[in-house]
Amino acid sequence: MAGFTESAFIKKLTDLNNSSQSIQTLSFWLIHHRKHYSTVVKLWGRELVKAKDSKKLTFMYLANDVIQNSRKKGPEYGQEFGAHLKKAFEHMSDAEEKTKSSLERLLTIWSERGIYNETQITEFRSALKKEGPPAKKAKTDGKPPKEKKKSEHEVTVEVDGMVETHVHLSPHTPAGDPPEPEELIKAIQDLENNIASADEGVRQRIAQLPPSVTEISSIANLQDKEQAEKLSQQVNEAVTLLNEYNSRLATEMEHRKKVSSMIRDFLQVQQELLAQAEQNLEEYQDKLIKVYSVRNELKSHIQNLPDLTQLPNVTDGLAPLPSAEHLFMP
Repeated sequence: MAGFTESAFIKKLTDLNNSSQSIQTLSFWLIHHRKHYSTVVKLWGRELVKAKDSKKLTFMYLANDVIQNSRKKGPEYGQEFGAHLKKAFEHMSDAEEKTKSSLERLLTIWSERGIYNETQITEFRSALKKEGPPAKKAKTDGKPPKEKKKSEHEVTVEVDGMVETHVHLSPHTPAGDPPEPEELIKAIQDLENNIASADEGVRQRIAQLPPSVTEISSIANLQDKEQAEKLSQQVNEAVTLLNEYNSRLATEMEHRKKVSSMIRDFLQVQQELLAQAEQNLEEYQDKLIKVYSVRNELKSHIQNLPDLTQLPNVTDGLAPLPSAEHLFMP
């Protein structure tokens, strides 16, 4: 996954469209780079103001997706966006009624899911309606007891069923942060260099252990103390060998689980990015076809235009016209 830079983020905002796929892909990228949350929110607010009216709602849906999907990772995005959303809603107050209706729906969802408390929701709603600051009642009311839904929300966060476009929580939220390619490569290399299950030397030593160390019946065959002590030493050595090897196998198993989880998270994001790339390719292929069409039409049009250099010289042999100065001379 590409590293975070301001220019990379602005480019991604420029390419952002109102499809759920596009919004979720950029949202995943931002959550992965959440340590830059302050810069992200600042740039988001700045680019929102500069964006075309038709794209501003998409910016709000992006913020919604990041806020909701990042809650499991930490509160940074929710708090940072919370400090900037009032200005965003004020900026959107002159939007079309259809857009404002969508934003109202967004505020309702935030309220129902406990994303922001009622005081904040009231402030955002007032900003959208260009009203004055909320009455003090709203402040003294605070967060109603019912809003303990927060814990319910965290348990029932499976909001895949939310059919409203862009507003739902993504059903593909990865269980962990997708690793950088270098991290994944190093983890796989470390695993390959320390595979206990591939240690033929130890496995051969275990295979060569005498049957007497694993069969209790062999104790009955002991004739004297010397044989017992010899078997005891063999058993202790076998215990040490097997304990150490089992410990290495357990470590390998945990390492494999970790690498498996990293690969899963990495592939999940790559699938999202692949879908976005396919969508971009299709879009730009369509544009290329249109450009080709214009080029061919222009070429045909140019061929049908007269060549002025081939026109006859209509002034050949004629006296030049008098100048304005000569026309009005007495």
